[in-house]
Amino acid sequence: MKNIFVMGLDGFNRELLETIEGDEEYRFHRLFEYTEVVRPKSGTYPSIDELRKRAPEVFASVSGGADAVMGFWDFPTTVCVPLFARDAGLPGPSLEAVTRCEHKYWSRKEQKKALGEMIPSFQAIDPFGEDPVGQIEIRYPFWIKPVKAHSSFLGFYIDSAEALEKVIPEIRENIGVVGRPFNEFLAHVDLPPEIAEIDGYHCIAEEIISTGVQATIEGFAWEGAVQVFGVVDSIRSGKHRSSFSRYQYPSKLPRRVQARMIEAARKLIRAIDYDGAPFNIEFFWDHKNDRVWLLEINPRISKSHSPLFLMVDGETNQKVAMDLALGRKPEPPYRQGPHKLAGKFMMRLFKDSIGDGVVDAVPSQEDLDRIAEAYPEARVDLLVKEGMRLSDLPFQDSYSYEIAVVFLGADRQKQLLDRFKQVEEFLQFDIRPVSGDAA
Repeated sequence: MKNIFVMGLDGFNRELLETIEGDEEYRFHRLFEYTEVVRPKSGTYPSIDELRKRAPEVFASVSGGADAVMGFWDFPTTVCVPLFARDAGLPGPSLEAVTRCEHKYWSRKEQKKALGEMIPSFQAIDPFGEDPVGQIEIRYPFWIKPVKAHSSFLGFYIDSAEALEKVIPEIRENIGVVGRPFNEFLAHVDLPPEIAEIDGYHCIAEEIISTGVQATIEGFAWEGAVQVFGVVDSIRSGKHRSSFSRYQYPSKLPRRVQARMIEAARKLIRAIDYDGAPFNIEFFWDHKNDRVWLLEINPRISKSHSPLFLMVDGETNQKVAMDLALGRKPEPPYRQGPHKLAGKFMMRLFKDSIGDGVVDAVPSQEDLDRIAEAYPEARVDLLVKEGMRLSDLPFQDSYSYEIAVVFLGADRQKQLLDRFKQVEEFLQFDIRPVSGDAA
């Protein structure tokens, strides 16, 4: 029996974890509530130092204690898991290596050293400085975002000094949501002096590279070796192509392009001394110029891809994270699932069309049952509830609201897209625009 503690474990992902088979019996335990550490009801993340004090008590509450601690959510899970593992003497990557991924400015510095021209122009910005606009050294347009955030939270497309001035008040008001707990974590990390002064209340400005096709490399590092087990396409939509519309696995990119991304991933992972843990790295391929850009690196599996790997390869990528957390090398299967391809579809409402709204009705259980009957492999996760106001959804990108996600499998792309259209017809939401908010 192995006791596996999973940060913010929810019902949707527990079902996926319970598909894992092996020679041992695994017992999955929740390490803190989903509504506390993933989507906090209060809108504020708890203190990481307080969570650190509580974690040993949670481990001790189970007979035999913890054999592993793992997670698949973004911040604060990405920093809490290695911190708690270190405290408990369990396997995990070094805090410094994790921070070289999580701290967007430090990460870009390391990426530039390792990969050179694959990295866009960038700079740090202090949004609380007297003249943020005067700090700009890179050319317009650019993206600005906190040095630590996720889900495009506080990420803005900036095409002029006026546009930057307009978003600075919003950044100042909300950057502490992640910046405060991120600084708590940074206090445990041995940072270079030039990085220590760029804390969680700073931003990074980056040259626009979101052209062409986006794809994500999923892999892991084990005893100095770097293995990639999947390449997933990311299809974007909406204003400035800032919102994801679907993920599709396996990638349709040319093999030679995938090979370049994989080689870059291996080189970077070794350069930042990241080991004993999973990762995913996002790239863009500008097919017109045949150029590959690196967008960002995440020190975790992508939970969005978990059902896709299960449907195509026969095993969720959560098994990779679990094996590494137990201190053993993963051996992920390849193309042993029931489908040739799979997709995750994000149902969105765009702010420039609805402004804000109130959810008057969501799909019923009968609607969900009809989907399950038509497509047994389908998984649907509703992200809104009746009575909810769209603007209250936490950690949305700056241009849309994500209201549901749908996972589907198929044998070819047209079939996959047709299936989603039918599922979309089953998923009827009644959302009333808030008077005066619509653009």
